[in-house]
Amino acid sequence: MTLLYALRRAPWWTLVSVVSRAVGIAVALALPAGLARAVDAALAGAPGSAVAWLGVLLAVAVVTGMLEVWASSAGSVAVEVSLRRAVVRRVLDAGVPGQRRFPAGDVSSRLVTGAAEASGLVPIVLSVLGTAVLSAGGLVALALIDWSLAVAFVVCVPVAVILVRRFVAETAGLMRSYQELQGRLAARLVEALAGARTIQASGTLTREVERVLAPLPELTAFGRATWAAQRRTVWKVGLLNPLTGIVVLAVAGVGVSGGRLSAGSWVAVAGYVTIALGLFGVLDTVTGLAHIRAGAARLADVLALPSGPGGGLALPDGPGAITFRSVTLRVDGEVVLDGLDLDIPAGRSVAVVGRSGAGKSTLAALAGGLLAPDAGEVLLDGVAVAGVRAGELRRAVAYAFERPALLGGTVHDLIAYGSAGASRDEVEVAALLVSADGFIRRLPDGYDTRLDRAPLSGGEVQRLGLARAVVGERRVLILDDATSSLDTATEAEVTATLTRLLAGRTRIVVAHRATTAARADLVVWLENGRVRATGPHAQLWHDPTYRALFGPPS
Repeated sequence: MTLLYALRRAPWWTLVSVVSRAVGIAVALALPAGLARAVDAALAGAPGSAVAWLGVLLAVAVVTGMLEVWASSAGSVAVEVSLRRAVVRRVLDAGVPGQRRFPAGDVSSRLVTGAAEASGLVPIVLSVLGTAVLSAGGLVALALIDWSLAVAFVVCVPVAVILVRRFVAETAGLMRSYQELQGRLAARLVEALAGARTIQASGTLTREVERVLAPLPELTAFGRATWAAQRRTVWKVGLLNPLTGIVVLAVAGVGVSGGRLSAGSWVAVAGYVTIALGLFGVLDTVTGLAHIRAGAARLADVLALPSGPGGGLALPDGPGAITFRSVTLRVDGEVVLDGLDLDIPAGRSVAVVGRSGAGKSTLAALAGGLLAPDAGEVLLDGVAVAGVRAGELRRAVAYAFERPALLGGTVHDLIAYGSAGASRDEVEVAALLVSADGFIRRLPDGYDTRLDRAPLSGGEVQRLGLARAVVGERRVLILDDATSSLDTATEAEVTATLTRLLAGRTRIVVAHRATTAARADLVVWLENGRVRATGPHAQLWHDPTYRALFGPPS
């Protein structure tokens, strides 16, 4: 499959490689005969045309060799770029499930190592096939010179084939295990870098270093096992190679002494036996092939991820009513939402509350199509969310998260991200809605400040995430703990503004503060993956278990 993928992504470079390789093989097979002809002509005292022909062959060999290297390199780069794009697209398209299965560090390892190794498949295959054809041609040439030469060579072939096959079978699994451990180590390193402040504040640097580097002993063991397998095979093949050459040349020497072969023929035999022995020297190439197989298998794991939610259904205009019908969702085999039924009225503000692990963020992700239920369905204005075209769904539903991703080059780009064509006026209005315009204008270049030059607090980042969510005319706005870093006064100001100016739009707010729940029109109380109760905050507040969700009164 990887070979077909590579051929489709770089067809013309592959064609140039094949043609140059074929011409190179023909020239390589002609060179010993040309050399023999030149030697015989020189011994006869008339070297002119034979030497000129030998010079032409050498020139063609140099040109085709350079052309093959150029085409192989260009083709490998094209395939590598395409593979990396395909992996990134697949991971992002798979959405939340894909990110859970493949941590960021593991994906980075597969992109950097796996793609680079898999992209070399076509050159490696052409090299192996070319060497096999060239060796076969060398063997045929030996047989044409004298059948006994071919017999002497063939006797040694089965031993080399057995050695190489055993080596491939042994190293393929070792290579994949080695690369998987590299990915695990990279994933742990990314986690540690993301939590660097926590590690420093906790004084757990030594323990974290040990955790990150824990796969190293096993990684070392697999690396040494690979080298040991190569060491056990290389010396045997290396010894078999010259022994075979000596046997064939000895047989040719007997032919020369008996008058059956000329001195030029002996020179040709020396060339052809070297060509035929090329097949014995593919061990390094086979090692590269084992690397490629391991890298391709790791990429295939990612590319096999199912596509994320989204189908071909159109989403008609509507007020933004959301319905959950017997929705069940499992994560890593555990039930997070269990047969949940819920109606979220259009144009209302709904707070979702519950203890940690109750399924609040999962419900929010299902409502906007970031996840698809394992059973049941989620409807937006009567249409199954999982089947709606992704582009239409994103134009209808906006999200703001607890830790917004800083995507885009500038502050303006960040707010306009996901709202193609948003003007500066629309971006500034969105920033005003969430009380972000003031601190943005204090930045070095205002809205044009590059994000890597913008010193932002956690609360300021959250307000930029909120601005990004409200910049478009979406019918549904989902805030997944998106105001947790705001102080109480700022949260109240932002919420009041959004309530006033976004009246008529459906708003789902994952809430951890009683004040946030109190400002919602309706509260949905989740417990153990089910709806325990719904109603206004004031009504639910009479239940002491509900009050306990928000901790002791301050």
